[in-house]
Amino acid sequence: MIKSLTRSEKRHFRLFAKRQGASEGLKFLQLFGALDGAAHYDDERVLAQVPAIKKVQLANLKANLYRQLLASLRMYHAGQNLDIQLREQLDYARVLYNRGLYQQSLRMLERVKTAAQQVGMSHVTLQALDFEKLIEAQYITRSLRGRAQELSTEALALVEHVGQQHVLSNLALRMYGFYLQIGHARNQADFERLTGFFRSALAHVDMRHADFFEQLYYYQAHVWYHTIAQNFLACYRYAQKWVDLFERHPAIREQQTMLYLKGLHNLLITSYNLLYYSKFQRVLATLEAFAANPNRRSNPNIEMLLFLYIYTNRINAYFMRGRFTEGLAIVPPLLANLAQFQQQLDPHRLMVFYYKIASLYFGSGDFNKAIEYLTKIIQFKDSALREDIQCFARILNLIAHYEAGRDESLDHQVKSVYRFLGKMNDQQQMQVAIFQFLRTLGNVNPRELKSAFVALKTRLIAISANPFERRPFMYLDIISWLESKIENRPVQEIMQRNFASLK
Repeated sequence: MIKSLTRSEKRHFRLFAKRQGASEGLKFLQLFGALDGAAHYDDERVLAQVPAIKKVQLANLKANLYRQLLASLRMYHAGQNLDIQLREQLDYARVLYNRGLYQQSLRMLERVKTAAQQVGMSHVTLQALDFEKLIEAQYITRSLRGRAQELSTEALALVEHVGQQHVLSNLALRMYGFYLQIGHARNQADFERLTGFFRSALAHVDMRHADFFEQLYYYQAHVWYHTIAQNFLACYRYAQKWVDLFERHPAIREQQTMLYLKGLHNLLITSYNLLYYSKFQRVLATLEAFAANPNRRSNPNIEMLLFLYIYTNRINAYFMRGRFTEGLAIVPPLLANLAQFQQQLDPHRLMVFYYKIASLYFGSGDFNKAIEYLTKIIQFKDSALREDIQCFARILNLIAHYEAGRDESLDHQVKSVYRFLGKMNDQQQMQVAIFQFLRTLGNVNPRELKSAFVALKTRLIAISANPFERRPFMYLDIISWLESKIENRPVQEIMQRNFASLK
């Protein structure tokens, strides 16, 4: 936590720790100084640096320092987080209630409810309403006439909204979890199981009077469902609804910046999948303008998401245009940011970045560098995470070894891919066809190579006619690679030509 603090946050903490006077005896502040200056945590180093701290005290001092840091950060960022301010006012209402100042407590609760309703914080509104009912039920406050029925009606309506919010947020989360597990639907059974679950979850949902977060979770669930089902037109529509919802509610956009950015990112990804380049450019410009706005809300989480979404989509822009060599300029700043945000980035996102970097190097013709980054994916311990990307990484790695002329490693790579395909829950025809082709490629007469590439291309085009077999082509543009071998031209020239024809 200490290493994640900004300079101003550290300064605020020191002032916060000294707020009660002299700081000479504050051992947790001395511990903070020792930890702040250390490159790595080491108990023995800390004890040697701060002799006033005894070994038996260290555990308690660390716990106290952690609490003090959280309290300082809460105070420092309260102005940017309305939910913190509202909960603080709920605490004040409790203080007033405990002192018997019921009318003042009720007025504060009414202000909390009004502010929470304006930004869609139903859970805070419900807390205030429960407290209000407690006061009205126990004491004569001169407001009870007709108030009981009002509170009862208000509570029932609010509980209904909160309940539906949870139904929809649970569905959105389940869809996202399914996507992380398998990526896109692999076959008809996947699709039917997914669709059955999705429709049953929505069977009793009524969106006629939905509030902001009910609409948001509804759109999120549909974005993930249609992404998995590879219905990118429907996914595009719901991603656009997601973004439009925030545009209509700027106050909530200010408070829920992370969810707004996620909506922009999903709209970009869907535009990329549809090869809708003009829309992609406009949305990316919106995202970059938001990041450049000096008056926007900022915290480490927002900065990490901006890095993640902007760099992911800048790379995708190079992919769409086939500008792989040009795109290599993004790699050094990308790696620097990966090091800066390594604590916040999960393995899934790191794996996706490595795959994109490897694809840039492969497309530019630097196959050895592509192998370097593909190896990072292959060495991931959790082979169940994005099984699809791990499979395509192995196939691309095999192709890169062939292109790099590393014949001595081809047998090992073939065996590695074969073992992984054998462990996969479901093998797709495209993966099997490419593997079979590459396994026998070394035995093909050089004069017959072109015919072999043409035959594989014809076979893969036939396979891609099946909607559930198109998924691999999103991760590995094998058709462009085959065309480059057939025409004896760099793969990025082929993709640039395809992009020009798309426009």
